[in-house]
Amino acid sequence: MSSTSSSAAALTQPKNTNIPAPPITAVILCGGSGTRLWPLSRKSFPKQFVPLIGGKSLLQLTLDRVSGLGQRVMVVAAESHRFMVADNMQGLSCPAQTILEPTGRNTAAAMALAALLAEQQGQADGLMLFCPADHHIPDAAAFGDTVKQGVAAAEGGAIVTFGISPSFPSTAYGYIQQGPKRPDGALAVQSFIEKPQADRAQALLLQGDVLWNAGIFLCRASVLLQALEAHAPDILSACRAALPASAIAAAEHAPQSTQDQHWLRPLAEPFNACRSESIDYAVLEHHANIAVVPYFGAWSDVGSWNAVAELSPADSDGNRLEGQAVSLGASNTFVHAPHRPVVALGTKDLLIIDTPDAVLVAHRDSAEMVKEVVARLEKQDIAQAIIHRKVARPWGWYDSIDLGERFQVKRIGVKPGASLSLQKHHHRAEHWIVVKGTAEVTRGTEVFLLSENQSTYIPIGELHRLHNPGKMELEMIEVQSGSYLGEDDIVRFEDLYSRMS
Repeated sequence: MSSTSSSAAALTQPKNTNIPAPPITAVILCGGSGTRLWPLSRKSFPKQFVPLIGGKSLLQLTLDRVSGLGQRVMVVAAESHRFMVADNMQGLSCPAQTILEPTGRNTAAAMALAALLAEQQGQADGLMLFCPADHHIPDAAAFGDTVKQGVAAAEGGAIVTFGISPSFPSTAYGYIQQGPKRPDGALAVQSFIEKPQADRAQALLLQGDVLWNAGIFLCRASVLLQALEAHAPDILSACRAALPASAIAAAEHAPQSTQDQHWLRPLAEPFNACRSESIDYAVLEHHANIAVVPYFGAWSDVGSWNAVAELSPADSDGNRLEGQAVSLGASNTFVHAPHRPVVALGTKDLLIIDTPDAVLVAHRDSAEMVKEVVARLEKQDIAQAIIHRKVARPWGWYDSIDLGERFQVKRIGVKPGASLSLQKHHHRAEHWIVVKGTAEVTRGTEVFLLSENQSTYIPIGELHRLHNPGKMELEMIEVQSGSYLGEDDIVRFEDLYSRMS
């Protein structure tokens, strides 16, 4: 479902006019589960958070790309992903705020929340650049120049979309048919075209006047709100109800809606009642003043394993190998093997994705069917469909490395200064062994330190807490034993992250 536009086309990118753009609020739309990149991307750890490119996640790369364009950043994300968002935003050079959706309601609602927040903060006439969190655009300068070319149209009241110059007849994208040039320098939009069949896609490409719809938009907050009022008033009304009269008043007077650590939580009941629809269907296909600016540089929505493969250089046989992958007599094969040796022997046109607890082997032509596999695994209640063996937590991570009858072994990493909750378990005891760093252990009424190669025992029902007082990551091995080892056997008494269940 993804591609990179031709490098030759990138040479025709219009030059920067050197006219400084007005301040822009960059809004990163961070929803989506990325199931097409299973088993690396899963609902509990979607593709936008996975370090896919140069050790950085797509969200980090997006933040890097847009942070230089404006005065601040907003991120709209799922409540369950809040700590992963916070980790990715560390070191951001401009002010940032995250809106945490209680449930996913597609791009129309997410964009409405961001525009309403801007309105509440007295910036209704400010420009907002809406970007998906999971696109890869390696040339940030070219992207910034393209955004600047849409500023005049956006300031004049248009909703500006940015279309990708197509490099092949894709059936995975919607298309934008360009019209004549507008006085503001952008192009008019003749029509939006649904994802086409192969023959229709070929015909569109031959027309020479179409762009791929990238889902990137620039407009004034007030313009978006007016368009929602005209074309999707129910979505706007639900979002207004979920985001009370002002963000400050919401934090002070509505206990269900809080601002903490730069997080804003819309009220769940009205937001959950909102219709789920994309901004394209809800607004753009019905709105009159839509403009488009072409982007001619390299772009990928990293929407399939074929797209991920294209990000790596190919050898003389067309193989693309990552990590500990090895090929012999193979051709046009992509292997992702970060954890152990994986050998492709005599294979052709395959995608091989290895993770610690699941392996995908697929023909390249079947890459778009991965999401169907995930749906089937979910129906069968296979945990690997949703969660990884290694699970991110606000305090760090844990990796379930072994599991048997009445026992489980985990590796645990705790960030410097972080603490697990004060808790107890009804059905399991725990043995802790420190392998790196220093642990501060609360066990009942005792508080003591453990250094490397030291251990302790937590009996069933004992109140306990683990804290990292040091400046380096704490790593330890935890051996659980007991009649029930589920993650729900936990009673929290104090928690820095407001998780009491």
